[in-house]
Amino acid sequence: MAATMNLPTESRTGRDNQRYGPQGERLVAGIVPLSTDKYYVLLIQSTKRNGWVLPKGGWETDEATAQIAAQREAWEEAGITCKISYDLGLIAERRRPDQLTTQAPKASYHFFEATVEEQKAQWPEMHKRSRQWFTYTQARQALADRPELLDALDRCTMHR
Repeated sequence: MAATMNLPTESRTGRDNQRYGPQGERLVAGIVPLSTDKYYVLLIQSTKRNGWVLPKGGWETDEATAQIAAQREAWEEAGITCKISYDLGLIAERRRPDQLTTQAPKASYHFFEATVEEQKAQWPEMHKRSRQWFTYTQARQALADRPELLDALDRCTMHR
């Protein structure tokens, strides 16, 4: 997301424009947002339960690429603009069937590593989420119950 781009003031809601894969899985795009020196990763508070997650969300039909969707999610959820440096690839669903719900259906995740260029003081989800910088070790502990997010973290080039 370029700094000159007009950033939306509200998050997208609903699943009307959601993309789905060949097995009916929801296509999700996400960011592993790193500090410039790659010693820290920015995590955001989950709105569904206590704990921390990486910025991610549905890739929508009006977005040409998963990269664009990932950058939009980073802005909406974390209030950051970032420059994508690596495609971390696709990560299959790792949740057990009993963890899947209609609100959190089976998904296929496409993560990107990015360098945070700017943290805005105000962003669309600032009233529902906080954000915090973590070292690699701290982030691994915080994401321990989310294997798909741990996989994305382990694929990035941050200092361990």
